[in-house]
Amino acid sequence: MNDDGICSHLTTAAERKHGVQPSSQGCAECLETDGWWVHLRLCLTCGHVGCCDQSPSRHARRHAHTTKHPVVRSYEPDEPWAYCFADDLFAEEIPEFASEVVTAHIEPPR
Repeated sequence: MNDDGICSHLTTAAERKHGVQPSSQGCAECLETDGWWVHLRLCLTCGHVGCCDQSPSRHARRHAHTTKHPVVRSYEPDEPWAYCFADDLFAEEIPEFASEVVTAHIEPPR
């Protein structure tokens, strides 16, 4: 962790030169299983879109632990923050690339 309280994973995510391509407009696993979500998270390593920890299935966290991809950013409009699962650290703002901008979400099935 550096003097700003940010880990190397968040630093690397902040310094990246290219964005990721989101895997879907909703939680990939919930869409396959008719699950539902509260908020969405975008993996900054591969673009997987998963549901947040307040969602029943917590697919973003499962993805991070399974793949060892540590950093997600909010995949909600006007939320520039990111979170590192590996170090349990939060960054208030991280650069967003055009490919990562939320244009539309699929509504979760209920």
